Amino acid sequence: MSPLRGNYPVLCCERVAESRDFYVRHFGFDVSFDSEWYVSLKHGQRAEYELALLDVNHPTIPDVGRKVVGGVLLNFEVEDVDAEYKRLIEDAGLPILLDIRSEAFGQRHFITADPNGTMIDVITPIPPSAEFADQYT
Repeated sequence: MSPLRGNYPVLCCERVAESRDFYVRHFGFDVSFDSEWYVSLKHGQRAEYELALLDVNHPTIPDVGRKVVGGVLLNFEVEDVDAEYKRLIEDAGLPILLDIRSEAFGQRHFITADPNGTMIDVITPIPPSAEFADQYT
């Protein structure tokens, strides 16, 4: 098997330009390729973090796959989830799908969505409860 050289999600969506602007404005991505049907985004601080957006109706997508992304949750780990909650939810008014909370399994997080409804889980790791601590390797 050939060694894997890269891996990144490509989100099929209807609102490519609006989604591009969303990820640039709210999550600090930089545009590395931009057309009306496909956008490649890389994160400025960590170029290995890549995300692509593809028009769901583009002919390179087989008919069976011409569906807007659903059931996908993007995890964005951040230094201070409470600060991001204030910035994204309180100040920018992004939708809140799951309000901020601490989880026993070791996360403080909230879930918002992009313009196509793709869920984004903004997370800061926290110490897990004793019940979950042994499950980490």
